[in-house]
Amino acid sequence: MPIRRTKESSEQHLVIKTHLQISMNTPLKPPKSAQNGKGPPTQEHHNAKTHNQSSPPAAKSRGRRRGRGGRKSDQGDVCMRPSSRPCTVAHKPGPDNLAGALVARAAVENGVHTCEMDVGFPSSSKSMSFAPRPGFGQVGAKCIVKANHFFAELPDKDLNQYDVTITPEVASRTVNRAIMAELVRLYKESDLGMRLPAYDGRKSLYTAGELPFAWKEFNIKLIDEEDGVNGPKRERQYKVVLKFVARANLHHLGQFLAGKRADAPHEALQILDIVLRELATKRYCPVGRSFFSPDIRVTQRLGEGLESWCGFYQSIRPTQMGLSLNIDMASAAFIEPLPVIEFVGQLLGKDVLSRPLSDSDRIKIKKALRGVKVEVTHRANIRRKYRVSGLTSQPTRELVFPVDENSTMKSVVEYFQEMYGFTIQHAHLPCLQVGNQKKANYLPMEACKIVEGQRYTKRLNEKQITALLKVTCQRPRDREHDILQTVQHNAYDQDPYAKEFGIRISEKLASVEARILPAPWLKYHDTGKEKNCLPQVGQWNMMNKKMINGMTVSRWACINFSRSVQESVARGFCNELAQMCQVSGMEFNPEPVIPIYNGRPDQVEKALKHVYHASMNKTKGKELELLLAILPDNNGSLYGDLKRICETDLGLISQCCLTKHVFKISKQYLANVSLKINVKMGGRNTVLLDAISCRIPLVSDVPTIIFGADVTHPENGEDSSPSIAAVVASQDWPEVTKYAGLVCAQAHRQELIQDLYKTWHDPVRGTVSGGMIRDLLISFRKATGQKPLRIIFYRDGVSEGQFYQVLLYELDAIRKACASLEPNYQPPVTFIVVQKRHHTRLFANNHRDRSSTDKSGNILPGTVVDSKICHPTEFDFYLCSHAGIQGTSRPAHYHVLWDENNFTADAMQSLTNNLCYTYARCTRSVSVVPPAYYAHLAAFRARFYMEPELQENGSNGHASKATRTTGDLGVRPLPALKENVKRVMFYC
Repeated sequence: MPIRRTKESSEQHLVIKTHLQISMNTPLKPPKSAQNGKGPPTQEHHNAKTHNQSSPPAAKSRGRRRGRGGRKSDQGDVCMRPSSRPCTVAHKPGPDNLAGALVARAAVENGVHTCEMDVGFPSSSKSMSFAPRPGFGQVGAKCIVKANHFFAELPDKDLNQYDVTITPEVASRTVNRAIMAELVRLYKESDLGMRLPAYDGRKSLYTAGELPFAWKEFNIKLIDEEDGVNGPKRERQYKVVLKFVARANLHHLGQFLAGKRADAPHEALQILDIVLRELATKRYCPVGRSFFSPDIRVTQRLGEGLESWCGFYQSIRPTQMGLSLNIDMASAAFIEPLPVIEFVGQLLGKDVLSRPLSDSDRIKIKKALRGVKVEVTHRANIRRKYRVSGLTSQPTRELVFPVDENSTMKSVVEYFQEMYGFTIQHAHLPCLQVGNQKKANYLPMEACKIVEGQRYTKRLNEKQITALLKVTCQRPRDREHDILQTVQHNAYDQDPYAKEFGIRISEKLASVEARILPAPWLKYHDTGKEKNCLPQVGQWNMMNKKMINGMTVSRWACINFSRSVQESVARGFCNELAQMCQVSGMEFNPEPVIPIYNGRPDQVEKALKHVYHASMNKTKGKELELLLAILPDNNGSLYGDLKRICETDLGLISQCCLTKHVFKISKQYLANVSLKINVKMGGRNTVLLDAISCRIPLVSDVPTIIFGADVTHPENGEDSSPSIAAVVASQDWPEVTKYAGLVCAQAHRQELIQDLYKTWHDPVRGTVSGGMIRDLLISFRKATGQKPLRIIFYRDGVSEGQFYQVLLYELDAIRKACASLEPNYQPPVTFIVVQKRHHTRLFANNHRDRSSTDKSGNILPGTVVDSKICHPTEFDFYLCSHAGIQGTSRPAHYHVLWDENNFTADAMQSLTNNLCYTYARCTRSVSVVPPAYYAHLAAFRARFYMEPELQENGSNGHASKATRTTGDLGVRPLPALKENVKRVMFYC
């Protein structure tokens, strides 16, 4: 639909070029078309069926051929070292990707075999489509679940877009809406031809049917109702121009929903979304896609001047059942609408009326109030609003300012007394500064009140987070009830905008077919009483089991940073932990290299280096294998400093334990810590029985590497801190359990991972290749003696709007990294986006049926949905792989964007679910596939590696020094990890 296209130049950076060589010995055959006629040609594979197992499987699964277009080619040009592993190679995958297919197609059309061609990926995301759905999964026990999706009937009216120009230009969407509301009130029955338009608050107006004009100018007077009570009100004049732009193509939308077109009509969906949000925007406080109000549920105080507001999330989505309205409950922190002095008292937790403020108090107040809207209370009938820009460094009684052109000075106290008859009682407090720096006005704190409805976007402290979680944590039955109540309260059938546009919304939760995938059998060491284990409802334990690969720890030391832990207590704890490691299957020396050392938290580097060197002296140059550290429960920056020094300076693997666990020793806690220690030392706790029996489709047949990648961004308010990218990759095959990780800093809020592949010029060696993908492929080769012949890439943290850019950029980086290792090395890639930040929730069909829920009332682990509420044509599914603990479980959403390995729905869903049982840090299945989980942990860990002064706040004056090199030329790289740290799961 021709609605305001972005400039073509904006997509030029997405161009991908690859150079591939096609072997003269490889026969080229014309590829078949993909399922929907648009996707890339793909290759045939023998995909093994996945079995629903209730006992340890023994027989090999039988394969079957499934054609989804494309031919399997012999990869004669990829040298493969003979495997000493028990798995046999079923076939050799070819480089049957988009670029390879284009080469093959061009060669066939020209009737020749070509040796080398320059092949390009699509130059625009418009010419590329994601992996089509290969069919629906069949494995697992079938059941019915309910989803918080409500069927929306497609309107049968024309949707029209008009461009809105308001002069003078207004930055506030609230004021824009007020202007348009006044325009509709005045002209609906005349110039607008009885149309009720929906407005996005910025540049676009939408109508059901055309307006009587293609272009028209209106003059609107807006009276500031909030400016006064019974007093004079300010009046402003605006010129509004409406201009017809385009008509939305609802036929296109209908075809897309029916699965007959692969490209989504985003503009039509956006219009419907705006229409259904129009009434809620007027009723509630909009924040992103959510709406909040203190009236939806009683507000709860969070402490330090904050309170929680309840609300709901709303979004219209295209699904297999047609249009769906996704409704979910939401909670957020808002600033309490208190008098400013009361807010400051709560913020500081002390009486501010009688005592002067310290410098640290003033800084805390300034940070908390900067950007906050306040209204004045000293002018009885006028409630003018201002945004706080700062805080004076002097108390109010010392502040003076010029009142005329002759620079006659007057004090703030005198001015307020003479001008408003307002006596300032607390002149020892500073004033709020409002306005810009050139013309800042002073407002006494006691003359201001915080305006209601302001979302708090800064960092919450631990107590506030705990208080907010209590509000948001709802049992599934309660959440379902509140969602239904919200839908009824919103009364979409009475919504004048929904009526105007002909949109009807069901009031029933969508009933969806689901399947419960079986838990995989886990293999433990043969010397344990239990060699194999079948988890029950997503859980198991280490009783009677030994780690399948327990490592040896001969040289370890302990450092105690907690004053309350006596040496005898620390020694007893270390003994218990050493015993648990031994019981779990490790060889763990019961005695440390040196006696337990007591360190001061404010001298962490000195203490760590003392222990490191003392140990080296004792062992005659042999390095420590493990450092145990006992930390205070509230340790501030100590944990981060310790990890930074150990992992980037000393090359030490460390395990931290909090004081509360040292005093109250729990077997469960010790068992979990021993699991973490083992994987940090390079061991494996458990593996999938199917993995060592070579029964995992499209993993067991050829050496396969599984990647996980994530980017974490700085918190709101940190304007210059870098984003951190992390990539982990499996280092064992066929088990796929051990991972190595790499991290890097990149530009602020940059989502594309910049260091996946990179080249640079070396004066001696010339052009040198590197990057995280290349390094991890080399690491896999060293660890297994194999080079990966298949790549599975789980990418976390990508929103739908970024799918194309991330896939094009990062798939190209994977291609280039492979090609840099060997000229014709192009293993097939499957690229899956993992999403947790969505609002789809799944509920048991019958909450009273205990057999269909876990202890928390949530759906059972292994529940997978790939129909009805999923994408009309693309390969996606929702998987709840974990058992709930408290609140309502959030299923992970997996979207396969690119699939050259031809996964069936069952093979992809089962692989993903089974991997969730291999997470190393606990004996539970986890909610997100482990490689993505590990990447998230690694990226989070790397924040500690930045310069210490940056860790508290990126906007504290040191940010430019720590994150930039010179000006904006680049991001300061993170300190390098030590080699022995890189190779293991240091982030566990």
